[in-house]
Amino acid sequence: MKTRDRILECALKLFNQKGEPNVSTMEVANEMGISPGNLYYHFHGKEPLVLGLFERFQHELAPLLDPPADAQLEPQDYWLFLHLIVERMAHYRFLFQDLSNLAGRLPKLAKGIRNLLTALKRTLASLLARLKAAGQLVSDTQALGQLVEQITMTLLFSLDYQRIIDREGEVQVVVYQIMMLVAPHLLPPARQATERLALRYLDSPI
Repeated sequence: MKTRDRILECALKLFNQKGEPNVSTMEVANEMGISPGNLYYHFHGKEPLVLGLFERFQHELAPLLDPPADAQLEPQDYWLFLHLIVERMAHYRFLFQDLSNLAGRLPKLAKGIRNLLTALKRTLASLLARLKAAGQLVSDTQALGQLVEQITMTLLFSLDYQRIIDREGEVQVVVYQIMMLVAPHLLPPARQATERLALRYLDSPI
């Protein structure tokens, strides 16, 4: 692994463990056993380090935010899709610990986050539209727009909420919460199947 990638991996581990504001570039260098000058050669300060991790996060999330328009999805595929998104967010969870503060300090990151949210909401709206076209979802456009906002807020803040109440951030919990947000908008057969699946999903070690 290249030194630059090793630095990113080490910073990600420390940022997730301690929170980004509590970790200095000196601490990252010490953890790696390299000189501060060596780290500075690759990243001229902590801001480029955070932006480098966000760029990598975007790259990993991109395929999930641009699924093929003609893909034939089974009902369970929607929840797997959400699971994969939450997994990526959990892997870079430091980004979502006090997100407003981090974005306020780093304008370039704030712009990237806004673009990411736009893409995320567009994808969620597309998936809900597919469910509606398949005759499984019945809510009107306004209600679905609000549902997209609720799902987005759950994705952004549920992992951090679990941290605040001293629980390990669990991907299954976040997906369960989203499933239960969507369930009331489904027709009875699909709703009942989703609720049963949500309970099994929550109990399953993934």
